[in-house]
Amino acid sequence: MDMLKKVPVKEQDAKERATNFKEVCLGYGEEEAVLEASRCLKCKNPRCQTGCPVSIDIPAFVKEVERRDFKEAYKVISKYSALPAVCGRVCPQETQCEAKCIRGIKGDPVSIGKLERFVADWAMEHGIHPEPPKYKNGKRVAIIGSGPSGLTCAGDLARDGFDVTIFEALHEPGGVLVYGIPEFRLPKERVVHHEIENVKALGVKIETNVVVGKSVTVDELLTEEGFDAVFIGSGAGLPKFMGIPGENANGVFSANEYLTRSNLMKAFDDSYDTPMIAGKNVAVVGGGNVAMDAARTALRLGANVHIVYRRSEKELPARAEEVHHAKEEGIVFDLLTNPVQIVTDEDGWVKGLECVRMELGEPDASGRRRPTVILGSNFTIEADTVIMALGTSPNPLIASTTEGLEVNSHGCIIAKEADGATTKKGVYAGGDAVTGAATVILAMGAGKAAARGIKEYLGETHI
Repeated sequence: MDMLKKVPVKEQDAKERATNFKEVCLGYGEEEAVLEASRCLKCKNPRCQTGCPVSIDIPAFVKEVERRDFKEAYKVISKYSALPAVCGRVCPQETQCEAKCIRGIKGDPVSIGKLERFVADWAMEHGIHPEPPKYKNGKRVAIIGSGPSGLTCAGDLARDGFDVTIFEALHEPGGVLVYGIPEFRLPKERVVHHEIENVKALGVKIETNVVVGKSVTVDELLTEEGFDAVFIGSGAGLPKFMGIPGENANGVFSANEYLTRSNLMKAFDDSYDTPMIAGKNVAVVGGGNVAMDAARTALRLGANVHIVYRRSEKELPARAEEVHHAKEEGIVFDLLTNPVQIVTDEDGWVKGLECVRMELGEPDASGRRRPTVILGSNFTIEADTVIMALGTSPNPLIASTTEGLEVNSHGCIIAKEADGATTKKGVYAGGDAVTGAATVILAMGAGKAAARGIKEYLGETHI
């Protein structure tokens, strides 16, 4: 074996997977995982751990994998992460832990994410669960939202003896893990539901169909429901649009709506009666991971799909792995292209997306080169469905119904990065509700930080 190269990971064939919603990446087997773990250099000053937003002791769990003690490897990871099977699949390790791996200086970094996934899957298959708390401290905490930040905060607090209740607005817990990420990247029943059951096994209670701000307010949770602290991890579910002509036409979706109908409401399953205009010719506007998810979902629903992005491939914000998979599956990338209007027929249905060609100029505030229009370059992409994947912002409902809770100009809750403390005493926040749309692992890191802040606030810092 060439120790400078990663052990390759098996995947579904591109042509086959483009027609189904089964998981694309098949993961490591035991021998492959042990072999990949043996590539770890066992650095005296490991940098990989500093790149992990939840500070997993990566060298320790990788060492246990190499020793074939997979149960112990899972115990190590579980001290830090409530969602290892999720993180092993969807975290951008290439820009975090693996980006700092010393092995990566002269070769491929260790496949930390794939090893984490292997350990979590092995634990699932062998009935291994996180250890429950040994005692209760009598303090009650309410968590708003059952996405990655809420589940992480809840798990950390429950492990340390807190009585935790999660309030979820939708009928099924999981947040973006359930409604936002497609089945072919993150299986719901086998992975997400299992991880949530592990959190519940720590004593966490989850109440669904509770819209905080309508069903109950944050103030009422503190003053009438008897909670000692509240964590807001409600995400950023309010979609953004371009404001171009035709956006109100029939056949225009936000990526949020398109993915929610497909994922949470199972529109991809013929046995479910979920109304959805899948589209025969679909144009997805945007270049992030959500755009890739929407495009690859539309492809699996039978569409010819174009991704429309105003910068070049170099500037695509999506993970390289997702872009690679999308191309393999046959999705067309219209790069340096920007929509100017949605063309409709006389009945108000989408029939095309008029665009202009772009060229890149000097870098803007984001550090990426600013796209400018090439005059007279207008052309139309044939489309009966347009999906806008341009990012999201927090829903203002919670902040607008909570006295003393301040937000910034983007509608994001103002909270300290170190401990999640907001401008309202006893209320903490983290994840997309604070940062705007970001990654699962960053939301988890914010949930952990808030858990620490809540422990300190409630006088449980000895834990």
